[in-house]
Amino acid sequence: MLNIFTLVNGRLFQEEIESLEELSRFQPIWVDLESPTPEETRWVTEYYNLSIPKDATYEDIEESARFYEEDNGDLHIRSDFLIAGDDEPRTVRVAFILNLVNESVRSKGVLFSIHEEDVPVFRLLRMRARRAPGLIEDAKEVLLSLFDTDAEYSADTLEGIYDELEQVSKQVLAGDVTDERAGEVLGRIARQEDLNGRIRRNMMDTRRAVSFMMRSRMLSAGQFDDARQILRDIESLDNHTAFLFDKINFLMDATVGFININQNKIIKIFSVASVALLPPTLIASIYGMNFRYMPELDWAAGYPFALALMVSSAVVPMWYFRKRGWLK
Repeated sequence: MLNIFTLVNGRLFQEEIESLEELSRFQPIWVDLESPTPEETRWVTEYYNLSIPKDATYEDIEESARFYEEDNGDLHIRSDFLIAGDDEPRTVRVAFILNLVNESVRSKGVLFSIHEEDVPVFRLLRMRARRAPGLIEDAKEVLLSLFDTDAEYSADTLEGIYDELEQVSKQVLAGDVTDERAGEVLGRIARQEDLNGRIRRNMMDTRRAVSFMMRSRMLSAGQFDDARQILRDIESLDNHTAFLFDKINFLMDATVGFININQNKIIKIFSVASVALLPPTLIASIYGMNFRYMPELDWAAGYPFALALMVSSAVVPMWYFRKRGWLK
């Protein structure tokens, strides 16, 4: 899918392109290629005289190749964006090419973005730019606004983690955590831990991208201040992720502690039963020995006496354990 975005009265408008001829009708500041076909990629490269690397959205490229400037002045930035709404949170690699010097690009430049699937941050920015005039003025502000929106999206996701962990805390701290509930709680905690880690990694990646833009000296004074504000927001998010890691570890330890308590209860039952049945077993062993004069033969009440002695030897320890509170 090939979408271009133009500025009309300070608002960002989207147009879907279906042929090479349509590109000449617009003066975009942002060209977005979502899962582009080879034909759509060829349209963009031919019309804008652009070089798109074949490994633009690869995940296993070297970290040093994610931020660089070409000889023609194009800035290449490869950044990860979080997708947290699905059952399996993940990150999507997006390749940005900021073209500021191409003659066919006009004075405001064009930002090119290539990615394999839709990104929530992109949808949020498009919605805001349509409703808020003057939010974006050139291609560089589009890129800065994407990183700013990415930080806000991560902040909203962190709020969701707070809410989820609060519900988990009520279940764990209420006590009486069964093994089945403990397994469910551990699964929910593990998912939030994974999501929190992805947010932290995503913020680290965004910080690197914004720092690269600041070092490249392409930002105006106002845009430079906006970039510094984004870095401050990211720093505040790092503190929240660190706190959430501590909270997750506490809930994990508490849940595992309840599992150990449940296991200890089972072991206690076997321990009490083995101790209580030890005297009857001893008595039965003694009466089962091959004596010369067997009491049960020489004494008519031998068997009843032996059975009564075995029962009493089992009841007395159980009464003692109950009195001490060991059976609760």
